[in-house]
Amino acid sequence: MKGNRRLVLIFSVISVFVFLFSQCVDSVKKVPVAENAVAGSKTCIQCHKNVYESYLKNPHFSTTSPITADSHLPIGGNTNVYNYDKHMKVVVEKRDSGMYQVAYLDGEEKLARRFDVAFGSGEKAFTYATWKGKSLYQLPLSFFKSQDSWANSPGFSGSRPNFGRVIEPRCLECHSSFIDHKVVKSGGLTVSDELVKSSLVYGINCERCHGPAAKHVEFHIENPKEKEAKFITLYKSLSRKQKVDACGVCHSGNDAEKLKSTFSFKPGDDLNEYYGNFSESFDESSLDVHGKQNQMLSGSKCFIKSESLDCSTCHSTHNQNKVGLTAYSKKCMSCHSTIKHTDKTLANAMVKTNCIDCHMPLKPSKLISFQQAGQSNVSPYMLRSHRIAIY
Repeated sequence: MKGNRRLVLIFSVISVFVFLFSQCVDSVKKVPVAENAVAGSKTCIQCHKNVYESYLKNPHFSTTSPITADSHLPIGGNTNVYNYDKHMKVVVEKRDSGMYQVAYLDGEEKLARRFDVAFGSGEKAFTYATWKGKSLYQLPLSFFKSQDSWANSPGFSGSRPNFGRVIEPRCLECHSSFIDHKVVKSGGLTVSDELVKSSLVYGINCERCHGPAAKHVEFHIENPKEKEAKFITLYKSLSRKQKVDACGVCHSGNDAEKLKSTFSFKPGDDLNEYYGNFSESFDESSLDVHGKQNQMLSGSKCFIKSESLDCSTCHSTHNQNKVGLTAYSKKCMSCHSTIKHTDKTLANAMVKTNCIDCHMPLKPSKLISFQQAGQSNVSPYMLRSHRIAIY
């Protein structure tokens, strides 16, 4: 009898614990997702497979990417050697633990740093970074597609390799979707920013443009028949200023006074809340074609006279942007079909298929240039001007 009572007591206690545990689990499940909680872009593929796969080909997706054992780096022949002079050179080498940039002085290895992160989509160039402790450093050589060769990284001297340029969180605010960092201070002064390597979210992901998506995902998983997007920002719902600001977060340059991290920017926010001396006005003498597309577009007569022209008129961030100059020109001619050109202009056979090269020409950047090995002249870095005008 005592044995049976003991068994009954044990099973009763177990039943109580099972019941209480199930209640705890249910209560956890019922806790609503926070408004600002992120879901991660890969969750988007569940419902937006075609859009997601198309976006993988968009340059925004590749603004930063990890260098892995499978990563393809341009190497072969003499293209992997950059000679500073007859004594100093940097060689791109493949080693057992990865790809490296290695500095040699009179044939003796002096320093080797591994490729860890690629910056840029590769459409025009790649520059690279290496992790050292809790800091990210830019490597001295970048690969320029226009030259099909390695050259010194932008802003670096062509006389000696520099392995000491720190990549600050501000750079990653436009080249990634998030990285956590800790500001280290001494005597009230900022000494350094310690980056949390494991927190780096590469590229510009879905949530960077549409806002945190966890609540959106939760709602639509629980309500699969609901077709209207909830708890997410749709670009088409924004005003023109909000649309331009959403792109201007990264396409307005980096010389304005930063009030707070743009990692916290959500579509619909006012860019003036993030930059203290932000100006949308156009001043051709001070604006550079690298990073100032927002101000250049805003200073164009096409933009000023139109009520609907914005970045998405020509660019689709869900697709691969490079559709060709003819396709872009058709967008121009949809509004300017009656524009009359001079006889001299009309003599150019390209006038009906290429508005872009004349009215949005390639311009050299004042901020970025590069120098090839063995050359004393500095090569310009050419980018498309977003000031639509008669040049």
